[in-house]
Amino acid sequence: MVRGAALPSAPSPRPAEQVRNVALVGHSGAGKTTLAEALLVATGALPRAGRVEDGTTCLDTEDVEIRQRRSVSLGVATVEHAGHRITLLDTPGAPDFVGELRAGLRAADAALFVVSAVNGVDDSTVALWQECAAVGMPRAVVLTQVDRPQADVEEAVRLCQVRLGEGVFPVHLVDRAPDGSVRELVSLLDPGAGTGRPGADDADRLRAELIEGIIGESEDEVLMERYLAGDQLVQADLIADLETAVARGHFHPVLCAAPPAGLGIDALLELVVAGFPCPREHGCPPVTRPDGAPAPALSCDPDGPLVAEVVKTTTDPYVGRVSLVRVFSGTLRPDAAVHVSGHGLAERGHPDHDVDERIGAVSSPLGSLLRLVPACPAGDVCAIARLTSAETGDTLSSPDDPLLVPPWDLPTPQLPVAVEAASHGDEDRLATALGRLVAEDPTVRLERRSDTGQLLLWCVGEAHAEVLLERLRSRHGVSVATVPVRVPLVETLAGPARVTARHVKQSGGHGQYAVVVVEGEPGPPGSGIVFEQRIVGGTVPAQFHGSVEKGIRAQAERGVGGDRAVVDVRVTLVDGKAHSVDSSDAAFQSAGALALRELAAAAGTRLLEPWCEVAVQVPGEYVGAVMSDLSSRRARVTGSDTDPARNRATVRAEVPEMELLGYPGALRSITHGTGSFDRRPLGHEPAPASLSVPA
Repeated sequence: MVRGAALPSAPSPRPAEQVRNVALVGHSGAGKTTLAEALLVATGALPRAGRVEDGTTCLDTEDVEIRQRRSVSLGVATVEHAGHRITLLDTPGAPDFVGELRAGLRAADAALFVVSAVNGVDDSTVALWQECAAVGMPRAVVLTQVDRPQADVEEAVRLCQVRLGEGVFPVHLVDRAPDGSVRELVSLLDPGAGTGRPGADDADRLRAELIEGIIGESEDEVLMERYLAGDQLVQADLIADLETAVARGHFHPVLCAAPPAGLGIDALLELVVAGFPCPREHGCPPVTRPDGAPAPALSCDPDGPLVAEVVKTTTDPYVGRVSLVRVFSGTLRPDAAVHVSGHGLAERGHPDHDVDERIGAVSSPLGSLLRLVPACPAGDVCAIARLTSAETGDTLSSPDDPLLVPPWDLPTPQLPVAVEAASHGDEDRLATALGRLVAEDPTVRLERRSDTGQLLLWCVGEAHAEVLLERLRSRHGVSVATVPVRVPLVETLAGPARVTARHVKQSGGHGQYAVVVVEGEPGPPGSGIVFEQRIVGGTVPAQFHGSVEKGIRAQAERGVGGDRAVVDVRVTLVDGKAHSVDSSDAAFQSAGALALRELAAAAGTRLLEPWCEVAVQVPGEYVGAVMSDLSSRRARVTGSDTDPARNRATVRAEVPEMELLGYPGALRSITHGTGSFDRRPLGHEPAPASLSVPA
């Protein structure tokens, strides 16, 4: 985000009742960013709309977004309309950028599902709809691209009602000219919506269903009596009940729009202002003390205790780190002292932290432009500068009364990308840049593998990886190369053996003397190195038993014939000899290491590969395809569970880790972006002959 020389003035802070925070969600290509541009023009925030095709939109400003002609990060713009302050949160539609989508939903109080009247409702939209329903997020639908020749509004509405479930009601009729072009949108909230038009009977039926849906969900008995008595209800009679119905999360109006022509934009703004809930109606998330102790529930009160959440972090070359913040309680003011708490994502490279900082300027975002505001009260969204430690997902609160908001659900990144600096001079800059990427994006995990030495950037999918690498190059100026990810193969004993290892060195003066007799055999998968002793008569003094074990474990970690570690071996110390002067800890460590090498030589070794246990979550109709694909990856399917209420299934399987390298993309293709999976290490199993190559 950057400051321009001449910025449009920012909307002034408003009471929570006059604030609307709306996330635009939907599949890629549905027209979310184009719709947002039209809304910005209609509210006077922009003089003219930009075009995605030309790379001139207000909300898609990254080089990668302009080049790919699609959103890859959360775009935010705060505007003013009809005395209300509206923050639009334009989310990416591609499944790889679900972290940005979840951030937008966290900052929003309602979701506007953008559906193409040409392409209809896809599986990922249905999955997201169900996800919002599970948390009670109020939702509405807007059909875009209704002016295109291929548009089928009636079919799109039907699909919305069938695939999104109960409570979906159309609000608009599309009036077309004889040549098929759209003349106007007719509101079913107005009496006589179908008068004088083809399909008048359908219009009357749809209007009746809409009114009954509004009144039924709002539970307005007075209005219901008027309706049943035959009173002609007008739009003004229905607006208050419409807001109540939408805010309860079970009534979902479907509007139509053709953003390039400005068609339907005014009606959409009216819905946002009059039909969507304010922050006070949507409520606040639960909070605790940083140590996990309970804390009093919050209310959306500008005079209450300060609680805000960093929903997005960016690094700007001119401004530095900029944090997009949703304020749930209290008021954020410039130069105020805040307590920054970050918890719950340490496993992804986001360590816990509790520090006091002082924020810089408070701004209202308009895409990449930041417009200064005097304060950001409860219910609002703002951008703040100069927070050096805050990361996405952190909580800001008063230093005198620190509080913590629990993190929102995020996918675990499952696609590893091995990266390395293109030159020696880029190594330090690469480390700094990767740290910034991790701070900005909680769906990223950074790992330095001790067994291969590779630096792995764990991503959600291939498109996510491409964007992260592009940011390293363009935003942070780091030349980075990617190399194939190495899956570490290991070895175990091929069978049992008994050997005697002698480490005896006499060179005058104090020597080294250690003799051990050990028995070895392969252990069960996942057992690791198991050391036991069956010494009788003290032939190896007790103080050296641990030395032998230490030598065996060190040699197992180094490997016996190359760089492959030795795992899953049971070694038993059964006999040996010691010298009263020349025996030592070091001597018996050397003897233990030698014993493992001789066991490998005597019994032979067998190559093992790592396996993982996976749980794959998919819609029920894809279970068969997922199982078939897993079988082609040498997997063992161990079971499945179904959730008929959500039409979701979980397939459990055991899979070689090597077969999971490209699995995120394959699963996305099979399930049309609706599948996800988790994994955990399972141990090692014999590798196929095709992998039996020298280390």
